[in-house]
Amino acid sequence: MEKVRCLIIGSGPAGYTAAIYAARANLSPVLYEGSMPGGQLTTTTEIENFPGYPDGISGPQMMEDLRKQAIRFGADVRVGLATKALLAPNNSIVTIDGETEIQATTVIISTGASAKYLGLPDEKKYAGLGVSACATCDGFFYRKKTVVVVGGGDTACEDAMYLSAICSKVYLAVRKDCLRASKVMQERVLRNEKIEILFKHEVIGLVGEDGVSGAILKKNRGEQDEEVYQIDVDGMFLAIGHHPNTNLFKGSVDLDETGYIKTYNGTQATNIPSVFAAGDVADPRYRQAITAAASGCRAAIDCEHYLIENGL
Repeated sequence: MEKVRCLIIGSGPAGYTAAIYAARANLSPVLYEGSMPGGQLTTTTEIENFPGYPDGISGPQMMEDLRKQAIRFGADVRVGLATKALLAPNNSIVTIDGETEIQATTVIISTGASAKYLGLPDEKKYAGLGVSACATCDGFFYRKKTVVVVGGGDTACEDAMYLSAICSKVYLAVRKDCLRASKVMQERVLRNEKIEILFKHEVIGLVGEDGVSGAILKKNRGEQDEEVYQIDVDGMFLAIGHHPNTNLFKGSVDLDETGYIKTYNGTQATNIPSVFAAGDVADPRYRQAITAAASGCRAAIDCEHYLIENGL
């Protein structure tokens, strides 16, 4: 069994930044990138609000830069998915890909969050045949076609804007009577002639033979003028939020009511000494690249202090 001082589970801005700081502190960190190396930002075309990039930068490029920087300082960045975790003070055992066991003195959890789905049977039926939770991954396949984006926040608006440059028409189905997105994103969507916003609409089903050819919508649910009708679309993109990737750690680290890891005393420390959490997996509020990177820095510094204070 391999023994390491600092094991980082997950990548993205939190994991890679933790690796940079841990490597510079001579903690010899080992980082396993997980099922989506680089995290959610690898599905984002343009990042405009990360300090230091006045002209913006693509998500994949930023993550590749962070990865290279971590490796430059000596982090051992590996491909692999944590499939089992027995977390204990100063002696955690983490299984990678169901076979390789790593014994870690300290652990930094940065497993991020995953896209939420509506829970419709049709989502599974048409998975890969017209249903996607990643506009930048799959938008190319809908060139000059019509799609519907589900959601009303920044992600939904960003996806709608991105798809409007590819598709002939984009519907934006919003459950409420207003958008939750930032003012800037709202204004961009409202100005875009190729985007039609459907307020107080829910997608309740999909139709199609060999793929999606239409979406069944419910308008004004529970009201006198409630209406169910169908629109012609070639695909549906989900942008309704995320849930933290914490199933692996249930029963060990403290989680809040929605499954995010709790951290304590203004640090990235969890309830288990020697185990820390960073990024979206412990952040139900901000969920930004810059805050994730900052928490990765904090987690690495907390980890370093813990090892020094305990003579480890």
